[in-house]
Amino acid sequence: MSSVLKSDRAPEPIGPYVLGREAGGLLFFSGQIALDRQTGEMVADSFEAEARQVFKNIDFMLKDNGLGFENVVKTTIFLADMADFPVINEIYAAHFSEPYPARSCVAAKGLPKGARVEIEIIASRQA
Repeated sequence: MSSVLKSDRAPEPIGPYVLGREAGGLLFFSGQIALDRQTGEMVADSFEAEARQVFKNIDFMLKDNGLGFENVVKTTIFLADMADFPVINEIYAAHFSEPYPARSCVAAKGLPKGARVEIEIIASRQA
């Protein structure tokens, strides 16, 4: 049995998928790009601004489902340009502490809405 996860503050999905699903004590959240829910527009002033909006959206998803960054057990980061790795690493480190989640970071040829970064997470209520 699984349930659909929701958030009143994170952006609505832009395709045929849900924000997330919970099953067996794990919460699987769809990838987040730098969409601002209120405007429906991308925050793309700079890579850093875009990445900070992604983490803001993740924070909304977590909090609106009774969790925090400490509950995240796995992340996957998609970067349009691996040259942005040092910046995303710095922002990432500001949101997570030890024990860090497991993580993958891959280069992606293209991301939705021309995003330069997308991050998906898996969280646990027992973390």
